[in-house]
Amino acid sequence: MIAVATPAGLLDVVGRSATAASWLTIEQDRIDAFADATDDHQWIHVDPSRAAQGPFGATVAHGYLTLSLVPRLTDGLVEVGGTDLVVNYGLDRVRFVQPVVVGSRVRASTTIRSAEPTAQGVRAGFTVTIEIEGAGKPALVADTVVLYVAAH
Repeated sequence: MIAVATPAGLLDVVGRSATAASWLTIEQDRIDAFADATDDHQWIHVDPSRAAQGPFGATVAHGYLTLSLVPRLTDGLVEVGGTDLVVNYGLDRVRFVQPVVVGSRVRASTTIRSAEPTAQGVRAGFTVTIEIEGAGKPALVADTVVLYVAAH
């Protein structure tokens, strides 16, 4: 874990990395719930019988499902004290490198790639990698941006 007392402390830890200790298993129930929430019911996600005969041998998580898990998977990797508000500022780049097959376990690692003071606080850039246990390539790599607003 990377911990700083205030948002300004992020400027001193650019380049540092942290990796989650625990893994999250991607179950079919989660994939189905995401399909229902997004109306994306493509068979490679929700039809186990058909997907067993498909290119991945089983259903796979939506790429956007994996992306949506970034906050959950990175929770606790970077702790910034002295904040009133933390805002997901956006994404600079996202690449879906490899599909996440149902039953796979995933976890996140993050590297602080930038930190800059702004009128609102400190805007920090992170490179987040979601790895798949036992796989040679990650599920995704995303450059995220977060705004930390200092407490007043």
